[in-house]
Amino acid sequence: MANTKKETKKPVEVVRKSKVATIRDMDVPTIEKEIAELKKELFNMRFQSAVGKLENTAAIKKAKKQIARMKTILTERANALK
Repeated sequence: MANTKKETKKPVEVVRKSKVATIRDMDVPTIEKEIAELKKELFNMRFQSAVGKLENTAAIKKAKKQIARMKTILTERANALK
């Protein structure tokens, strides 16, 4: 006979790190490397946009915001050292 008692599963907590928290966990050289890569991507996206080949135009805005987040955290760290 099958077990008639229902098994109750505990709810799984999904903790998602924010973008800022992820950047804060990085060290300074890593952040600077990421900024350089994002700037290259941004340049390529702008070029594709000018030619009319860019499909996801929102990606430009996202890249700009990500660069700004990273620069802000670098500035915060520099000011904390003063």
